[in-house]
Amino acid sequence: MNTLLILIISIPIVEIYLFIKIGTQIGAFYTISLIFLTAIIGVAYARFEGFNTLKSGMGQLLKNEIPIYEIISGAALAFAALLLIIPGFATDIFGIFLIFPYTRKFFLKKISKKYSTNKNPTEKNFIDGEYEDIDDKK
Repeated sequence: MNTLLILIISIPIVEIYLFIKIGTQIGAFYTISLIFLTAIIGVAYARFEGFNTLKSGMGQLLKNEIPIYEIISGAALAFAALLLIIPGFATDIFGIFLIFPYTRKFFLKKISKKYSTNKNPTEKNFIDGEYEDIDDKK
């Protein structure tokens, strides 16, 4: 079965289960308040980290380097903010993990190793060959 289809079905089920469990423990008002509080604080911190990533990317551009990590990190921060806006506790936890730089770097390393095209890092990418100079004046 497709992984995306499994996620689309399982994430709402997990969120509803957590709403019921946490709501019975702390009450409905506090559960809803907690959802709004995590969304507001999370988006504010994601904005702060986004500005830090933008500043770091501009520094890379000034050094004439391509800010690859900063671009990917910015996309991860946007995804984390989206997860924090979506109501739910499981998505909030994953969004919070993506916001903090150390855990974001950990997740990005795991994903980049999984989707790396070069499976053998010791293998060099070059073509070995011979050449001969041809003189046009002959």
